Amino acid sequence: MAYTTINKSSLNMNTKLYTGTGSELAITGVGFQPDWTWIKGRNVAYDNNVFDAVRGSTKRIMTNQTNAESTQAQMCKSFDSDGFTLGTDGGVNENNTRTYVAWNWKAGGGQGSPNTAGSINTTYTSVNTTAGFSIVKWTGNGSNGATIGHGLGAVPKMMIFKILSSSDDWTVYHSFLGAGKKLNLNNNDAEATVAEIFNNTEPTSSLITFGTHSRTNTNGANYVGYIFAEKTGYSKFGSYTGNGNADGTFVYTGFKPAFVMIKETNTNGTDWRMMDNKRSTFNLVDDRLFPNLNNVENTGDGYDFLSNGFKIRSSGGDFNGSGDSYIYMCFAEAPLVGTNNVPCTAR
Repeated sequence: MAYTTINKSSLNMNTKLYTGTGSELAITGVGFQPDWTWIKGRNVAYDNNVFDAVRGSTKRIMTNQTNAESTQAQMCKSFDSDGFTLGTDGGVNENNTRTYVAWNWKAGGGQGSPNTAGSINTTYTSVNTTAGFSIVKWTGNGSNGATIGHGLGAVPKMMIFKILSSSDDWTVYHSFLGAGKKLNLNNNDAEATVAEIFNNTEPTSSLITFGTHSRTNTNGANYVGYIFAEKTGYSKFGSYTGNGNADGTFVYTGFKPAFVMIKETNTNGTDWRMMDNKRSTFNLVDDRLFPNLNNVENTGDGYDFLSNGFKIRSSGGDFNGSGDSYIYMCFAEAPLVGTNNVPCTAR
């Protein structure tokens, strides 16, 4: 059984749906003060807008774009005790005909503090060791083998990086691929071997190692990283192989999923996919959005959320191509069995 100390996952990661107003709007009901909020228009083709407490609520980057960080005073104005406050920008709050989704994660409860564990002192590191999530901001020094501290006290399984001071691709590390390879969050490219991004060195329970690549360590450039360690019964960062059958692969997570993001790794042209339990409230879970696209939400191939994992219900290559490899990140709605010994029921 997958016992966990996190009996209420929604206190660390939660999805919030809302409708725009065109006027300043306080979003409540998240369940905590977010430190990382990712907002996407559902019925309008707007960018994937990302905000965090370490950089400051008004600083925007976009997962489907390579753009540098920009200040947007009328997007996310503040992170609040039970949610966040939006301004009047249409990308997050156009009017009452526009619907949006916000995915929210809790780090350390604010901007955090410098981490001096590595050869580069981070500007700020905000850490939630219980849920295995930290946000790290640093300035590169251009030195091969440079390190930064992530603060988690556990080995990261997935890391997402973006240079802030100039335009470049988003970089994704996943433990299934290893430190010699990367994926781009902003496009549908397959995995690629680029050893110098992470100096071909796996992260440790305290440090992340960089080479001299511009994605992570140009001298004087500013960066942000979203760092995830796996926590039993709450989060899972794994892989599976497709079988090409509509009675698809079952992926065991040890909990009932609330959010899943998937990417095929061995073939160009397959988009990232994001599903959650708020937009799809029953199986089949097939309300899809795309980190690398500004497309509106659509339905199609998907999967079932079960009490102990998810099962692919498609023969298509986006989720389940025969012999194809996929990576995923998954967060729980509820553990299979928590410390209170109460089992989770299926949907």
